[in-house]
Amino acid sequence: MNLSYWEYKTWLSNVDFTIVGSGIVGLNCALQLRNQYPTAKIIVLEKGILPQGASTKNAGFACFGSLSEILDDLHTHSKQEVLELVKRRCNGLALLRSTLGDSNIDFQQLGGYELFTQEDSDLYESCLAEKEIINQLLKPIFKGNVFSEVDNKFQFQQIQSTYIFNQFEGQIDTGKMMNSLLQKVLSENILILNSVTVEDFTESGNSVHIKTNHFELNTKKLLIATNGFASQLLDEKVKPARAQVLITKPIPDLHIKGTFHLDKGYYYFRNIDDRILFGGGRNLDFKGEETTEFNQTEIIQRKLENLLKTTILPNIPFEVEHRWSGIMGVGTQKKAIVKPLSNHVFCGVRLGGMGIAIGSLVGKELAQLT
Repeated sequence: MNLSYWEYKTWLSNVDFTIVGSGIVGLNCALQLRNQYPTAKIIVLEKGILPQGASTKNAGFACFGSLSEILDDLHTHSKQEVLELVKRRCNGLALLRSTLGDSNIDFQQLGGYELFTQEDSDLYESCLAEKEIINQLLKPIFKGNVFSEVDNKFQFQQIQSTYIFNQFEGQIDTGKMMNSLLQKVLSENILILNSVTVEDFTESGNSVHIKTNHFELNTKKLLIATNGFASQLLDEKVKPARAQVLITKPIPDLHIKGTFHLDKGYYYFRNIDDRILFGGGRNLDFKGEETTEFNQTEIIQRKLENLLKTTILPNIPFEVEHRWSGIMGVGTQKKAIVKPLSNHVFCGVRLGGMGIAIGSLVGKELAQLT
């Protein structure tokens, strides 16, 4: 790029902190850096026109884990680790709400429901049997019972006769959240440069040299918040995981309210603007969905539509209006990676599909590493 003197001087010189990624983590990191360093020059580099990964593409679940997910985590994590995971998600959601305000993110605590297919009778019975044990485990965090059993009041079909209800789960408007976060960051005199892809970086002395697809610059500190795209820049154990989503046209007198998990959380849906937003199906092709390509596949889209017709909206006519996908960052452990990589380079990645819940907290912790 043929930069002018003014462009270089204004945007790319004397940079104190450069953040890669303008998602939930990157922008919260920028806000915390401004709080710590009131006069620092902070820039955010974003490869998309809008935040590219999952921050503007998720389903808007303000959740911390369904009953079956928590039980599954106990097979690979200790009780204390699981408790810490849930606590961090709750703290992260509280931070998100206090940072932006409930009205700016359209937070609604309508509760969350876990549904079980007729074929999942063993998992269903196991969850019912373990429900009170998990309630006791989580009681120090919530000061009350999280999970209860409720009847099939939404008349879903081909599922077990009752749901597991989570009274503390909520939902947000993802677009409103990210727009509010972007506006807050810009108001703090933080620069965001879009359509800029970081291709490489090298540390030398007291600075980091960054090479992008348009220009090169030096920065005192580099903070990487690219989550599902982390492996393109870092040698960390983060795999991309694509999540495919669709949304219906408005449905008159839609009776479904809340957030819903189905089939061990591999499918999830909710109401929004008299529509059903429905995503998931990664379990149909784990290897194929381990990608950074923003596409949809016939096998998953066909399954989503079939579940809408047979289970979620039986006998209710609907039309799909829009489809998209987002890229998460996952690994064998649920704990996010927030650590220094060297004296001047830091990362906050691998949010495991819990970006709304922990993104604010990870961003804050990433900034505090400096």
